[in-house]
Amino acid sequence: MAIPFRKKTTSSTPKPKDETLRIATAGKWIFYYILIGLISGLGAIVFQYLCQAGLFVFLEQIAGYRHHAPAGESHLFSAATKPLNPWMLFFLPALGGLVSGWLVYTFAPEAEGHGTDAAIDSYHNKGGFVRGRIPFIKTIASAITITTGGSGGREGPIAQIGAGFGSFLAAKMGLSDRERRIMLAAGVGAGIGAIFRAPLAGALFAAEVLYQQPEFEFEVIIPAGISSVVAYCLFCLVFGWGSLFQSPDFAFQNPLELGPYVVLTFVLVAGGVVYIKSFYGVRDLFHKLKIPNHFKPAIGGLMTGAVGCLFMKETLAFSYGSAQMALNNELPTLFLLGLAFGKILTTSFSIGSGGSGGVFGPSVVIGGAFGGAVGRMFHSIMPGVVTEPGAFVVVGMAGFFAAVSNAPISTIIFVSEMTNSYHLLLPSLLVCSLAFLLSQRWTIYEKQVPTRIDSNAHRGDFFVDVLGTIRVKELMPKVRKVKVIPENMTLNEFRDLFSETDQQYFPVVDDQGLLTGIFSINDVRGILFERDLGNLVVMIDIANPAMIVTTPSEDLNEVMKKFTVRNIQRIPVVKDEDRRRLIGMLDRREVIEYYNQRVEEIKSGGQRTHIDQDREVTRLKDIPVRLAMRTQVQVIPSTMPLEQVKNLVYKSKFSSFAVVDPTGRLTGIISLSDCEKAVGSDRKLVAQDIATSNLVTVTEDDSLFVALGRISQGDFSILPVVDKADLQKLVGVISRRDIISTYEDRTVLRNISRQT
Repeated sequence: MAIPFRKKTTSSTPKPKDETLRIATAGKWIFYYILIGLISGLGAIVFQYLCQAGLFVFLEQIAGYRHHAPAGESHLFSAATKPLNPWMLFFLPALGGLVSGWLVYTFAPEAEGHGTDAAIDSYHNKGGFVRGRIPFIKTIASAITITTGGSGGREGPIAQIGAGFGSFLAAKMGLSDRERRIMLAAGVGAGIGAIFRAPLAGALFAAEVLYQQPEFEFEVIIPAGISSVVAYCLFCLVFGWGSLFQSPDFAFQNPLELGPYVVLTFVLVAGGVVYIKSFYGVRDLFHKLKIPNHFKPAIGGLMTGAVGCLFMKETLAFSYGSAQMALNNELPTLFLLGLAFGKILTTSFSIGSGGSGGVFGPSVVIGGAFGGAVGRMFHSIMPGVVTEPGAFVVVGMAGFFAAVSNAPISTIIFVSEMTNSYHLLLPSLLVCSLAFLLSQRWTIYEKQVPTRIDSNAHRGDFFVDVLGTIRVKELMPKVRKVKVIPENMTLNEFRDLFSETDQQYFPVVDDQGLLTGIFSINDVRGILFERDLGNLVVMIDIANPAMIVTTPSEDLNEVMKKFTVRNIQRIPVVKDEDRRRLIGMLDRREVIEYYNQRVEEIKSGGQRTHIDQDREVTRLKDIPVRLAMRTQVQVIPSTMPLEQVKNLVYKSKFSSFAVVDPTGRLTGIISLSDCEKAVGSDRKLVAQDIATSNLVTVTEDDSLFVALGRISQGDFSILPVVDKADLQKLVGVISRRDIISTYEDRTVLRNISRQT
């Protein structure tokens, strides 16, 4: 849900107190979203004034160039009388890049580039956190970059203004990461909806742009919608109502026109790929330059100025006026093509070099120019079918950004609201859908993730949701048959059984085979070597009757909770109809592996047969052994007599020990079973004689995933951790419990706490 209301009670007539509390909670959240909308609207107003003033001072007063404005956005200042000075257009973007670069790289390096990507990254990977200074630095740096001639859009800085305030408000209110993410996204939608006068599209864009696949963050839509409406109304109260562009009343009336629209799609996809490759190619090139980052935007600005001065000045700054002229069919075909490719270059140089600004605004101009050129070509070839070339400008705007952003639905609404043209929804839907399908490999937003499954923001939710859909009965082939212990078995008899098995947990049954208790190897450690008690103690005295069990009908979410509560590795599976009738033991590892398999089936639609470990377990691949191993290790000298070894094992809480030679070099491992097998020997044995010398080890640089695999494969109690450069130098030990504890600290316990 978008607004975190309290869950409804099961009663059909809720108490008045509960109803009042729900209303108060909803009112609190609505107030937050309205406040975000107000701040985002004010930020959009301030940014708009800064841009208008900067364009007047820099481009008009200094360079003598008055840019064309779109029909829905008039100039705030009277036209200057200064004649055009092309050389100033050459150097102004470089000056703006120098100042912008100093601001960004001195105070907030995260504010470089286009701000929407930073907001997406914050949503997925940073819990919705944005540093408080980012919106201010981004606003000033973007205004300087764009108003001195740099090519960029307004959505990047305004998105960070809204996102920054949403994050700030959530932090001050002490809200959770989830709530902070929602408020960040609400700020993004509000800012973009206001500055482009497209409130519905702003809300949808904030929910859709997060993912590469056609997926929405549904809990964002309502908050972003509320904030966007408030911000839009506030912005329009100052700058007037209406759409950013004004277009003739285009209409789609001839199905044959879909053919040219399909051709337009391929042109837009090709242009989008060029745009993305150019943008990130320039960025990578500037990253490799061995000069201070502060100067890189100045070099990019100089290259932008060269394009504007020597090729086409209309490619500088916003260029929205040229898009308006294309809508009115006032620009020739070659000019439109030059505008499209020139805008690709100036945007790549201005923003890719480290300057500050958005990429949506330039995309609208580029797509509109491509659309206008294609429309004019087809109008000259088949005027009876393509009657209005300007209609292709509208569809081109939508299709191009859908191709580069992987956000086709919100883009259709965006362009419709921006141009006040709703009669072209059908060709826009066709072009945007085809463009999205053809260009999924590329995106201008690198921080997008494929789906909710791949987002760190939803890792825990998905983990628990999937576990809740799986029943234990699906894992019955993996339930292990184990040796059961009769209640009247003596300790001596158990010793003989223990020496022949690697079993760690021992269910105890009565004469009828009904489960009465369970014990682990740790429960008998203290008396295992007490010969005097061998015939006096029976196993029912040791078994714990307070058993944690599961049944075939129980879901794995509940099973994982039970594993975690007692920190146990295996759990008895009993029949649903008789909870004392044992079926077998279920291993925690089997549960996790089956979960991984189910996730992969969900991701691939069941088509893949090769099962990789899912993110919930592959997170272990990112954790080195050194973070979980125990460095304070109790070792056994290789020359220690057997009796001393037995005494050490009896007093210690551990069941396995590393054996080292006099120089401290690792030579073997001794376990409880090794000691048990050696009891009664006539020879005078030492530790090295009974130790296992065929060692399985890990290094401290190996991942926990590797360690868990080796422990599970050999069913070891511990693994020695050795130095990577010297495989006999012992630096620590690691156990299954160490791995599971670290894993749960980072993932499982956090996920379960969200559900309980």
